[in-house]
Amino acid sequence: MALKCLLLACLASVSSAASLVKITENFGANPRNVGFNIYVPDVLPAKPAILVNPHWCHGTAEAAFAGSQYATLASKYGFIVIYPNSPNTADQCWDVSSKESLTHNGGGDAQGIVSMVKWTLNKYNGDAKRVFVTGVSSGAMMTQVLLGSYPDVFAAGAAFAGVPFSCFAPANNAGVYGYWNGDCAEGRVSKTPAEWAAKVEAAYPGYDGWRPKLQLFHGTSDEILNYKNHQEAIKQWTEVLGLDSTPVSTAANTPVSGWTKTVYGKSGWLEAYSAAGVPHDIRVQENTVLAFFQLDCTGTNCFSWGQGGEELPWCDATSASSTVPATTTTSSKPITSSSVVSTTSKPASTTSTSSRVTTTFVTSKTTAAPTGQTLWGQCGGSGWSGATACANGACTTYNPYYAQCVPAN
Repeated sequence: MALKCLLLACLASVSSAASLVKITENFGANPRNVGFNIYVPDVLPAKPAILVNPHWCHGTAEAAFAGSQYATLASKYGFIVIYPNSPNTADQCWDVSSKESLTHNGGGDAQGIVSMVKWTLNKYNGDAKRVFVTGVSSGAMMTQVLLGSYPDVFAAGAAFAGVPFSCFAPANNAGVYGYWNGDCAEGRVSKTPAEWAAKVEAAYPGYDGWRPKLQLFHGTSDEILNYKNHQEAIKQWTEVLGLDSTPVSTAANTPVSGWTKTVYGKSGWLEAYSAAGVPHDIRVQENTVLAFFQLDCTGTNCFSWGQGGEELPWCDATSASSTVPATTTTSSKPITSSSVVSTTSKPASTTSTSSRVTTTFVTSKTTAAPTGQTLWGQCGGSGWSGATACANGACTTYNPYYAQCVPAN
């Protein structure tokens, strides 16, 4: 075991000839003909972890490969990266609206991606407990789709500028592909935590096993997928994971200046990052993602982490983790980040617009008034000009950019 970790620690200094490879053989169920591209480092541990990185709208697997550091980090730490390619020739967006993708083993783009994971696990003796997914924009939307439809496959995910699971699905969804949901994109879809959780539970009826942990990143000035979706996703996943909706800690300027990190649950199973003034083209924070997934181990006493429990040991080396900080912090260690083009364009036929959430800070726990904002509606934050009193519940501030009416208890 010690020799294995020592070998991985030396991978960064080894000259790599690995490259992005397109898989053309039959790799399993793939009803939508999703393209399969893979990066396998020259040197792998006995049971390598797998990271899935779906691209953004108008992107490609090749662009995702070139536009982030995941391949370089894979060679450094010894994991495999899968870069799927959308079959949607119109705009290269992912299928996040169909009943097929939003159902476990139901088909759609999601099942094709899961087939890639299973093929890779088998071919490279991968660690089924350590399969992860991360993406930006449409890739972030697919990240949440995969975590909701296939919780038995993924250990964790990180979504940059996405929307909650099933938010893009049309009413009475009967298998609509390529659907642009303007209400969701523009922040007009709001549900209770229980309603959001029911969408996830319906994707895999009867499932009561492992639920992946999750990071959510969103810019407060997102002009394509409104920042309101960030808070809706927090509502959804705290309920799914059985976590309190009130964060256990808040850290300013983390992981970069102007970003605020909130942590939910004592084990840090959900992390949410609000990027002040950042538009849709949010910077991907690869090292923050790898630390959360704990793919960055370079110590001499490494253990597998992933499906099976929250409190598994990982590595005795210095490595960032999802441990909840005891106090609020104002800075973090420098990390490397890269800009990713994540343009998500809506079709010309959906031209409706809505005012984007820009809010004014309010004190948390405002006393409920007889009239005012509805339950789960926004009631404050930096720049907010709407109602600050709640008809029901209490106005609670989650970060400087967003406050919402929640049940008083």
